[in-house]
Amino acid sequence: MNQKPSNAFVSASWLALATGFSGYIVGLWRSDMLLNEKGYYFTLLMFGLFGVISLQKSVRDRLEGMRVTDIYYNICWFGVLMSISLLVIGLWNATLLPSEKGFYAFAFILAMFGAVTVQKNTRDLAIVEEVVAEENEVF
Repeated sequence: MNQKPSNAFVSASWLALATGFSGYIVGLWRSDMLLNEKGYYFTLLMFGLFGVISLQKSVRDRLEGMRVTDIYYNICWFGVLMSISLLVIGLWNATLLPSEKGFYAFAFILAMFGAVTVQKNTRDLAIVEEVVAEENEVF
């Protein structure tokens, strides 16, 4: 049984993704870091977002009975955990104020949460549209 996500939840998910992503990017843009440091943190954000989207898709595919190889599933988990670990290590060793470190950590987590929920909602809406289209064909 698939239930269509509410418009409020879809909007909140997109808002979480946009807020986390844009906050993180604006923070990097305005920081006094060297360009290679900015590149490191930007790459971690992209890697983390890709990892959580791939992991959410793999988990959902398995729940729906679609075949997902163990190696891909484990690589998704590895990517997510590695991006979080590298962010923690980078922030731990960074010469930033504690408030800046916290800002990057929370923006990163918010963006990852938003990416997972946006991907989930996109998939749920596609399934609902597919079911509605099939029902309309019957009539």
